[in-house]
Amino acid sequence: METNKMILKTSDWVKGKSRHGELIIGYIDSMNVLKEAVNVTVVESDNEAIIGMTIAMPIQIVESLPAAESKEVAELEFLIDLALATDDKEWFQDLSSQLNEKKQAVN
Repeated sequence: METNKMILKTSDWVKGKSRHGELIIGYIDSMNVLKEAVNVTVVESDNEAIIGMTIAMPIQIVESLPAAESKEVAELEFLIDLALATDDKEWFQDLSSQLNEKKQAVN
């Protein structure tokens, strides 16, 4: 899916505003090319009731978040918990590998 500002893909982290004006930060769970929409699993929001839910958002209102090059241990541990909560085995393994590398570099 391409817009004039970005190319989005599944697992990208995005932010945007819901139709009710609430800030949403999450990752793309799936995409609907025909409807020009992405299904975003909400990780942070002004509306705590929607955290953890997957909601459809038009691609025109979401903005890609840059991937951090280096994550701190606490961030990795939080993301590992999130990967476990969402049953994302591949993401869990990737994050666990990053955490192990970071811990080995300290020793």
